[in-house]
Amino acid sequence: MSRRWIAHLDMDAFYASVELLRLPQLRGRAVVIGGRRAGGPAPARDGVSGFPRLRDYAGRGVVTTATYEARAFGVRSGMGLMKAAALAPEAILLPADFDAYRRYSNMFKAAVAQLAPAFEDRGIDEIYIDLSDLPGAHDARPGDPHAGVRAIAQDIKSRVSNATGLSCSIGVSPNKLLSKLCSELDKPDGLTILAAADVPARIWPLPVGRVNGIGPKAQARLAALGIATIGELAAAERGWLIEHFGPRTGAWLHEAAHGRDERALVLSREPKSLSRETTFERDLHAVRDRAELGAIFTQLCERLAADLQHKGYAAKTIGVKLRFEDFRIVTRETSLPSHTQDAATIRRTGARCIKQAPLHKRLRLLGVRAGGLCHVDALPPAPPAPATDAAHDQLWLL
Repeated sequence: MSRRWIAHLDMDAFYASVELLRLPQLRGRAVVIGGRRAGGPAPARDGVSGFPRLRDYAGRGVVTTATYEARAFGVRSGMGLMKAAALAPEAILLPADFDAYRRYSNMFKAAVAQLAPAFEDRGIDEIYIDLSDLPGAHDARPGDPHAGVRAIAQDIKSRVSNATGLSCSIGVSPNKLLSKLCSELDKPDGLTILAAADVPARIWPLPVGRVNGIGPKAQARLAALGIATIGELAAAERGWLIEHFGPRTGAWLHEAAHGRDERALVLSREPKSLSRETTFERDLHAVRDRAELGAIFTQLCERLAADLQHKGYAAKTIGVKLRFEDFRIVTRETSLPSHTQDAATIRRTGARCIKQAPLHKRLRLLGVRAGGLCHVDALPPAPPAPATDAAHDQLWLL
């Protein structure tokens, strides 16, 4: 393990930080990102008072992210905006701009690739990087046995900052599990290096929920067994954990608590599907709100087609996702005779899927999904297109 150095790079409050680049007058303030973008903020002489406040929000949106000043009030990603308003009513509310976030994501990853091209893409704001074979990674200096890898990680941080104007936090350790943990230890703008020998002092005092893969249900089960920290989990016998959690999960819990993780980086990952969905500000009826639903569905299909074209994929199946007012979810999917990345084809096929779903209840959410993806440069020959009746080729939602 001592010859393996894996870094986890996590952008600091990524979406909020991108917004603060464009709105520097909001630096140092509690800012929450969430909801839909419906035009820019209102102008104000002092540059601040024209922005909407969280206290004035009414709807069912959720927090996408928040600045560290807002997090100090207890605001967290995934929290309902109404609940966040109760915690931080004076926080400024900004709508999400995912096109901008994707641009900055591409920028920081390109900056990393100049120095360390072997990285695992984990999403819009985080990556794992293999530093093991980079020149100087295993160099040491008096008083700093990790000087080489520390210098490389600092160089990566500087490159990301110069390319984007944003800060990131990096955790470096012998494996992915520990690196993910230690990238959170010194946020924001942190750099933490952790050797296997450091696990008892730095990792074991942390709550078990900090381990990636131990979710709320597992935390509750562990708490019922008297285990709250990673150290307490490490002290549990392997056989006892297997008895309570089964052979696979029990063995993994034992290994994770001791900081052991042999997973390799996944340097190329083919997506299985792409999707777009939206939650409505109010429940919409399939008949009475048909025009509004139709416009929203068209926009979702156009965005999904743009995603396919941008990433160089075509889809063989199109599906829809409907969440009703009672939170029940219904999905429907249809296969196409040939792959497509055309918005009109996606819209037409998705509409046929919607017809197959029960529509007597109001809708909270509508989504469209493209599956069976294939690179456009590897597509099989398309079969001859059958003759169609133009009257049946119209893009009707219902």
